[in-house]
Amino acid sequence: MFLSKSRYIRALQCVKSLWLKTYKSEVLDTPDDNVLTKFSTGDKVGELAYGLFSKGVKIEFQSSTFEEKCQLTKDLIEQNQEIIYEATFSYKGIVVMVDILQNTKSGLIINEVKSSTSLKDVYLDDCALQYYVLSNLGYSVNRVNLIYINKNYIREDKLNLDELFIVGDITQQVASKQRQVEQNLIDFEQVLALEEEPNIDIGKQCFYPYECDAYTYCWDKQRNLCHHENIFNIARLNQDKKFNLYRQNIINFSDIKDLSIFNVQQQIQIKACLNQEIIINKDKIKAFLATLSYPVYHLDFETFSQAIPEFKGVRPYEQIPFQFSLHIDNKDKLEHREFLSQCGVDPREQLVKNLIAYIPKDVCVLAYNASFEKGVIRKLADLYPEFREHLLNIESNIKDLMIPFQNKDYYHYKMQGSYSIKMVLPALIPQMEQAYKNLSLIHNGGEAMQSFESMKNMDELTQNQYRKALLEYCKLDTLAMVKILQHLEEVVK
Repeated sequence: MFLSKSRYIRALQCVKSLWLKTYKSEVLDTPDDNVLTKFSTGDKVGELAYGLFSKGVKIEFQSSTFEEKCQLTKDLIEQNQEIIYEATFSYKGIVVMVDILQNTKSGLIINEVKSSTSLKDVYLDDCALQYYVLSNLGYSVNRVNLIYINKNYIREDKLNLDELFIVGDITQQVASKQRQVEQNLIDFEQVLALEEEPNIDIGKQCFYPYECDAYTYCWDKQRNLCHHENIFNIARLNQDKKFNLYRQNIINFSDIKDLSIFNVQQQIQIKACLNQEIIINKDKIKAFLATLSYPVYHLDFETFSQAIPEFKGVRPYEQIPFQFSLHIDNKDKLEHREFLSQCGVDPREQLVKNLIAYIPKDVCVLAYNASFEKGVIRKLADLYPEFREHLLNIESNIKDLMIPFQNKDYYHYKMQGSYSIKMVLPALIPQMEQAYKNLSLIHNGGEAMQSFESMKNMDELTQNQYRKALLEYCKLDTLAMVKILQHLEEVVK
């Protein structure tokens, strides 16, 4: 049996996943950009944490075999090297790499680094396996620390690692898990001895603590749950209720005999889907439209966040606006304004100056899911007192284009229970869906965030290509809002 920390955690979540990873890995989903970004963030945070423990020696991952890494770690410990980064140990086919190992006179100290802002149960399991391996190799483990990010840290001119990181002693919790670790390993070995994949049904383990990369295989290919007419796609239905229905063999909307167990909005989704209906409450839509006044300023922000704050006054993972698109609809004329920061600099002050230059006071501003734009503007108002009055005036005049769809005053069966703009737009205006597909490089907010963050490492030509793509993407977002508003006005005429 070969087990790493990641495979052990995978098995704790679902042993079928471990079996597939070992014998049938071709059915697993390849990591998407979001997953790869999380891996990259974890690597950066881990390396930064080395700075808490100076004069360490790193066991390089690429330059040697696991056996050589283990031998080098053993030699360094025997030579009384006090700090070892990526210390590697192997016991009965279980390989663990300790992020930061302290070698003290009273024993070893395991330091596990996470890019999270909280201590999660899964991290205890991760550290428990490390403790198990080192203890069984005969080492005295004096303490186990989990090092994670302090969400309340606010960066000053220089990064303060002692304030950025929290070092939590989890020795007692980890030590208490040792019998369970031993039993888990026995169970996992038995699973890996099976010739056929374990017959394990889908369940909450498909999502917790991580979304499983066998999702497409187990849900779509094995159970044909890829279509939207099944109970797992019912909006705002508790996950426990979904699985209770599934276990009663109530899987597709057509299997539902009693609609009364669902709330009114869920019933609308189910009935509209079964009957291919479009539901329009003209009176409610007219009431919403009456709250707007022309010219309408359609606003959309793009933001990024950093685990390690780069700019003064920023907390870890705080949303930092770097771009906006603004379509100004005068009824008879449509104008466009935009801002995109240079990369590698704090974008906020220039963004604010451009925003208040383009949006006067006391005008109607429209956003989709306006709580996000409102939150961004409120933070900017706190940050720049000299612009506070104007910014809060803009914020107070923001209306939310999402409301008619959130309230199901306009519901198209193609929305699949969602009221996100990415589902509403193609249902109302199908040709706009193709417009997003025709975009170059940037097709969604996640790609926009990741691209802006990485642009500073690109050559000038590539950087210019991404800048153009970011502007085109964000411009399309506010144009989509213009088209949706026009559609609402048309249907109530």
